[in-house]
Amino acid sequence: MSFTTNGLVCGHHHLYSSLARGMPAPPQTPTSFLSVLENVWWRLDAALDLDIIYWSAALGAAEALLNGTTAIIDHHESPFAIEDSLSIIQSACDMVGVSSNLSYGVTDRWTGNTMSSAVDTSSKMTEEARRGLAENERFIRSGGRGMVGVHAAFTCADDTLHAAADLAKQLGVGVHIHVAEGLDDIDAGQRLQSLAQDDWLIVHAVHLKEKLNGTLAHNPRSNMNNAVGYAHPTKWPNDVILGTDGIGADMLEEVRIAYVRQRESDITASPEDAWQWLSNGEKFFPEVRNDVVTWSYDHSDSPWHVAFTPGIRCTSVSRNGELLVSDGQPTKFDMNEIRAKAAEASTTLHERLS
Repeated sequence: MSFTTNGLVCGHHHLYSSLARGMPAPPQTPTSFLSVLENVWWRLDAALDLDIIYWSAALGAAEALLNGTTAIIDHHESPFAIEDSLSIIQSACDMVGVSSNLSYGVTDRWTGNTMSSAVDTSSKMTEEARRGLAENERFIRSGGRGMVGVHAAFTCADDTLHAAADLAKQLGVGVHIHVAEGLDDIDAGQRLQSLAQDDWLIVHAVHLKEKLNGTLAHNPRSNMNNAVGYAHPTKWPNDVILGTDGIGADMLEEVRIAYVRQRESDITASPEDAWQWLSNGEKFFPEVRNDVVTWSYDHSDSPWHVAFTPGIRCTSVSRNGELLVSDGQPTKFDMNEIRAKAAEASTTLHERLS
């Protein structure tokens, strides 16, 4: 047993949501998963600009590092600030010292300034979706570490899904896509089955009916928060990684939630499953195996101990021999400055949502 682990990986994040905390109440109380998207997240996406994106990513990445998470797979959307958005997020992560794998979530739900929840799957790809694909391509071709992002099949025409899959093949990367998170996307498996490859990242898969190639990203806390159901990730033969879907990046806490959610319907479930899902993130970021994270608990590398010991704190993080966190505090950036700048950006964001 040990006080140390290697760096942890958040397998699916939305860093742009870091400033959502305290946002104004939506125009109407959501009563379904689709209405959560329409009244909360899609409104938030539309209010983002590059400055807000930077400080939201900086805050989210800083909080991740202070929780021992040294690598993040992020999925981003900002329909009125697409160009250069991925480079902005990378610069924030680099400033903090966290590795990142980024993608822009292409969608056909926007046409100019008009948003529609109902996308005709037989329609042609929108100009906004083309811009999203172009941002993915620009970022990756310029040396950025990423995947081709797609929001979700139900907000994309077949033309767009095929274009995203083709671009990913050209770039030698996978596609990062929400799949069957809610019942509105229940046909996703059927639409994606002929496209999905082993290097794809299949997120949520709560209502997935068909086997898809790729790695599954399981987000138990978010699935509970959105009342979409339990994904039962072990029913598929795919590798599973653990994400948060934008609700922070405290991965030890996510392990606890993943375990108890699995245990709720399977008395034979072990915390070792959730621990393995956490460890599987290392295949996307092999370098985290060389990171050294020290915790406040001397059994921090034991799944059974971690599962039943809340309040374990990260006390230090070392990357490439450089101490990034010491005594629970960052050494390379000013957390108070990040919080102050994020608060200013948050005020601007929330005013736009009022």
